[in-house]
Amino acid sequence: MIADEKYIFKPATKQKLYILIALGLFLFVIGVFLAQRSGHHEGAEKHASIEIAKTLVASSEPAKHGEAHAAEAHHGSAIWLKRIYTSLWQNNIFFGGIGIIGLFFIAIQYAAQAGWSAPIKRIPLAIGHWIPVAGILMVVLWFVVKGDIFHWTDASLYVKGGEHYDKILDGKRAYFFGPFNTSSFPIFYVLRMVLFFGLWYYFLIWIKKEMLAEDINGGEKHWLTARKISAYFLLIFAVSSSVAAWDWVMSIDPHWFSTMFGWYVFASWWVTGLATITLIVAHLKGAGYMKMVTQNHIHDLGKFVFAFSIFWTYIWFCQFMLIYYANLPEETVYFIQRMRTAPYSWIFYANVFLNFVLPFLLLMTRDAKRQVSMLKVVCPIVIIGHWFDFYNMITPGAMKGNGGIGLLEIGLGLVFAGAFLLVVLNALSKLQLVAKNHPFMQESLNHHI
Repeated sequence: MIADEKYIFKPATKQKLYILIALGLFLFVIGVFLAQRSGHHEGAEKHASIEIAKTLVASSEPAKHGEAHAAEAHHGSAIWLKRIYTSLWQNNIFFGGIGIIGLFFIAIQYAAQAGWSAPIKRIPLAIGHWIPVAGILMVVLWFVVKGDIFHWTDASLYVKGGEHYDKILDGKRAYFFGPFNTSSFPIFYVLRMVLFFGLWYYFLIWIKKEMLAEDINGGEKHWLTARKISAYFLLIFAVSSSVAAWDWVMSIDPHWFSTMFGWYVFASWWVTGLATITLIVAHLKGAGYMKMVTQNHIHDLGKFVFAFSIFWTYIWFCQFMLIYYANLPEETVYFIQRMRTAPYSWIFYANVFLNFVLPFLLLMTRDAKRQVSMLKVVCPIVIIGHWFDFYNMITPGAMKGNGGIGLLEIGLGLVFAGAFLLVVLNALSKLQLVAKNHPFMQESLNHHI
């Protein structure tokens, strides 16, 4: 007989998260103040960023006039305000991706008919509850930040014969604005954003409904329905996740493209989501919950984090090496900006250390993957490492040479982390921790590796 088990979201835990958010806001306010204090350097910094943009594309004739003119034409808001916008966008992409991976993890378990994961599936389900929050923030933020982060939204770039006309972006106009849209509003782009989040949330609610009904009614009917829904979701996710990566991240550098970029963003989201699921399971196990989770389940989670840290590194290396040995200026400009420009260069190399070297060495042995204490060390490293990864995907394209990691960025990261955990743990407290009528639960209880 499988007993009911429910997570209690204690006031003390909530208080800690409120303190985390308050600390983040405090650091953010100080960071904004310090950024404004340095405002007298903005003129020189803006000029420097324009010169960097010109230099980086100078050897690429097709991009020369487009990107350099865009840098001249679009100064945007004050640098301190652009830092806020860029950090907001980066954090929402990062934490939104973790929420999406919560749903993806569940769908994969159903599609693969996996039995081992039966006791932990409520954790990714709770993580998925961040999807609507991220979706609302994404739409609202886009209308606030678009002029400062996405320079392709500047209407003057599409005026043929105009001073700032950009032939390359004009060729991509249909992708952003729609094939029949000649106005300055990128309706096709915004519709994709709304559609993707709408579909993801719809599938979350649909699968959740079947999972909870299974607790009440038992049998295989709800499991089979959830498996069918998961198959539909995975087909949609395969397309939508890649297009989302192009839209929300790659289009920040609209003259540059990589055919592997959808995979790269997915790999970063996926291993971060796995680390988040593992970390929450580890902490719940340490707090006396998840009694049905054994060292064998912990081992499987550790293997996932270990294996997909290597997978992310493989994608990172393939994308880098393909561009490196081809040595085409319009492609290498992306990596030159991140490898040789302060303050991004140290982050570029730290990514490899935090996201590959440390997880690989720390989780190499079998015993390490089975130790909750070790996973509590490695998983935060992976999560922080991929936060830096998304920083380096987004910030250089938006801020050029004016980016940086200071109290402003750290503060906003803490605010998002606190809010994310509040939503996830609150959702978890309203669910049964154990899917007691899951048809594969007995198999999971006898899971040994």
